[in-house]
Amino acid sequence: MQNQPYTIVIPARYESSRFPGKPLHLLNGVPMLLHTAQRAAESEADSVVVATDDERIIAVCNEAGLDVEMTRKDHPSGTDRIAEVAARRGWDAGRIIVGLQGDEPATSADHLNALANNLQLHSDADMATLCMQLQSLVDYEDPNRVKVVRDHRDMALYFSRASLPAQRDSLLGNITIDDSTMPASWLHIGLYAYRCGYLLKYQNLEPCALEREENLEQLRVLYHGGRIHVGSVESSPSRGVDSPADVPILEAVLRNL
Repeated sequence: MQNQPYTIVIPARYESSRFPGKPLHLLNGVPMLLHTAQRAAESEADSVVVATDDERIIAVCNEAGLDVEMTRKDHPSGTDRIAEVAARRGWDAGRIIVGLQGDEPATSADHLNALANNLQLHSDADMATLCMQLQSLVDYEDPNRVKVVRDHRDMALYFSRASLPAQRDSLLGNITIDDSTMPASWLHIGLYAYRCGYLLKYQNLEPCALEREENLEQLRVLYHGGRIHVGSVESSPSRGVDSPADVPILEAVLRNL
């Protein structure tokens, strides 16, 4: 099957409670958002659009020659912001859109291509995302590392910040687990591919209690009966910037790309 052309949309919100102005913070002398846009340009996407809510980001994108769209400030998630762009642009319902968060400047272009291809290959999926196997108990127990469980066709059953799957005997205090005895667990890599028709439907779905409790937008999809294909990769250089403390880590990663 020939790969279907796809579009990358990069949601970039200026305000952040932990890191105000994050998309324009300099990494190795270059605004973070421009690093992310470069990763998108390295992919096979036939178009890239930045979706923002701030004139300062608009100005940087215009200077760099990027396609940029101003969106509302009140979107609860990046997916909602991407959906606004899709509706405005009038893209065909079958168009595949990959969302690349503006604070993911080290994302592999191969992963972006794989996401789009996986969604194309799985016609019964509304969305696609990626995961990789966890190797350490620290990550398994870290609430900032989102875990996913899948069915036999690699369709998502659930995403959680909790240790997933839980090991009963460990929870009951009967055994103590370590890196070698922890259950096989899969780390969610926060990239998504969408069919445009479903993306437009998503923005009209009511948020659910699970989404609010876990603060995970993908749970809205599962709650309302949508299907998410979760492909696996061996490793990922992708690492988001959540706070200023992450900056030197990302600068080192970017120097090694």
